[in-house]
Amino acid sequence: LYVAFALFPIYWTVKISVAPESLLYSEGIRLWPSSMTLDNYYSVLAASDFPRYFANSLMVSVATSLIVTAVAALAGYALSRFRFRGKTFVSILLLLTQTFPLVMVIPPIFRMMGQLGLTDNLYGLIIIYTAFNTAFATFLMQSFFDGVPKELEDAAMIDGCTGGMELGRIMLPLTLPGMGATVAFVFTAAWSELLFALMLINSEDQKTFSVGLLTFIGKFAVDLRHIMSASVLSLIPVCVFFAILQRYLVTGLT
Repeated sequence: LYVAFALFPIYWTVKISVAPESLLYSEGIRLWPSSMTLDNYYSVLAASDFPRYFANSLMVSVATSLIVTAVAALAGYALSRFRFRGKTFVSILLLLTQTFPLVMVIPPIFRMMGQLGLTDNLYGLIIIYTAFNTAFATFLMQSFFDGVPKELEDAAMIDGCTGGMELGRIMLPLTLPGMGATVAFVFTAAWSELLFALMLINSEDQKTFSVGLLTFIGKFAVDLRHIMSASVLSLIPVCVFFAILQRYLVTGLT
């Protein structure tokens, strides 16, 4: 029942995306349109800027997920294994960054990014997404490092591993499932984010797909066929990404 409830919106989106314009409102509520067409997908791919929006989103999401995972792995390892002055304060500070409503931080962030010349710039989005996802990713990676017995590190040190060798040869390989889960979480968060992309991006060639979807919403009407087709297409990179990381996700989340 839960799976059916979760998948029904996707099914309905696909149904509308393949419905001809003449049948969209004339057939009423049906489980599937009496005839189908792929013209809606052709219009989105060939007659709009959505391929560019997809490419922008893909670049931002991949870059953000890789940067955040690298930073979170190092920070999570430090919080898990090292004892240093201010460790509790750092943890509390990271936790506090997750409690502020995003709407409250928009004005200062917009002003700061404007002064740095990073508005209407995909690199600015990467910086913002990295800043807001690193804290949670750090705690996530810390939990995976905590699950690795410290005796393995002690054995590696006895065998002659230095701190860097121990991290690269022992800890990171053992926490690959956790890194896969972290990459997947950050990628999904960056791929679907709208608020900061809408605030920072103005030009057409810099828009991400989430902002591009709004181009199908007019003042007096909503282009349901094209917005649903674009939504279905936007699921493809996420599905492919999760299929590639499936082996790590299953291990990392269990």
